[in-house]
Amino acid sequence: MHPEVSADLADLDRTLTTIEKVLDLEELSDRVRELEDQAADPSLWDDPEHAQSVTSELSRVQGQLKRIRGLRQRLSDVPVMYEMAEEEAAEDPAAARDANAMAGEERESLRREIESLEVTTMLSGEYDQREAVVSIRSGAGGVDAADWAEMLMRMYTRWAEKAGHKVDIYDISYAEEAGIKSATFVVHGEYLYGTLSVEQGAHRLVRISPFGSGDKRQTSFAEVEVLPVVEQTDHIDIPESDIRVDVYRSSGPGGQSVNTTDSAVRITHNPTGIVVTCQNEKSQIQNKASALRVLQAKLLERKRQEERAELDALGAGGNASWGNQMRSYVLHPYQMVKDLRTNFEVNDPSKVLDGDLDGFLEAGIRWRMAQQQEATGR
Repeated sequence: MHPEVSADLADLDRTLTTIEKVLDLEELSDRVRELEDQAADPSLWDDPEHAQSVTSELSRVQGQLKRIRGLRQRLSDVPVMYEMAEEEAAEDPAAARDANAMAGEERESLRREIESLEVTTMLSGEYDQREAVVSIRSGAGGVDAADWAEMLMRMYTRWAEKAGHKVDIYDISYAEEAGIKSATFVVHGEYLYGTLSVEQGAHRLVRISPFGSGDKRQTSFAEVEVLPVVEQTDHIDIPESDIRVDVYRSSGPGGQSVNTTDSAVRITHNPTGIVVTCQNEKSQIQNKASALRVLQAKLLERKRQEERAELDALGAGGNASWGNQMRSYVLHPYQMVKDLRTNFEVNDPSKVLDGDLDGFLEAGIRWRMAQQQEATGR
């Protein structure tokens, strides 16, 4: 093998070995056996909620083990692929070139997957494994900001679609001329809160406005909020006396019966003033349940922020600037998307706005890990 190829494979081996140590494969195997014993107990489903938790964790841990072992096997096979290409070189140069190219493609595929797994090991926060509730609100910039908020919503839903994650839209408030005032949706899948939480903050767009006259540049803003989906074990109790529930007719593009009945629900949490709405379902009961889930997520985040503030006061806090303006998307006079925290940038905004976010997400997760390590003095 070429020395550069050998060095690259050695680097991948070191990275995968570190991941195996961090995740502790022996401990994962023990956990699989423990969960399999629980799943085999006939009385498990006497408590459906606990049973669901056990089976979900079993599936997740089994998948994690299978993924790591599969990567290790593939990594051990790559040198053999290169050796076979070298052996064919004398007899069939064309076949050797094809075999060498296949080995190179496999090596690059492994690099991407190992780096992706490495980033996942950095998602060790209390709620990082959960699904994500994403809210987008238009900010300064008038109709351009509303249009920008809708562009951001499309960007995230396209990213989720490409990654195979289901999206449920809970609520959209449409602006009068174009775009949206706000939107709330859930992205389903593992580690999505930990992954998408680095997107939280103000997103800035610079472009020639398609809505104004002349060729003047327009700057507009939209705010992204990311929350973890609340689970039964979180114990976020909301007394009925603490909320006001209003029902109204759904607005915006509908169809069939979605905006012919008063099925949309607005819940106001009186103690905090938090307001959430949901109008994606035809049933008022379903909309109320969805709105309550979003309210619980917001109250859980509020509780976490209060606890973080207490730690900050004791000198154990983190980065106080988290959630401020964090990324610029420039469409004119040049083409660039740049993250202001990590300095990661690309020169093709159209790809980013079509959901090509993985580079920004990985850089954000690595940046956050470095910030946390610096804050704790590690």
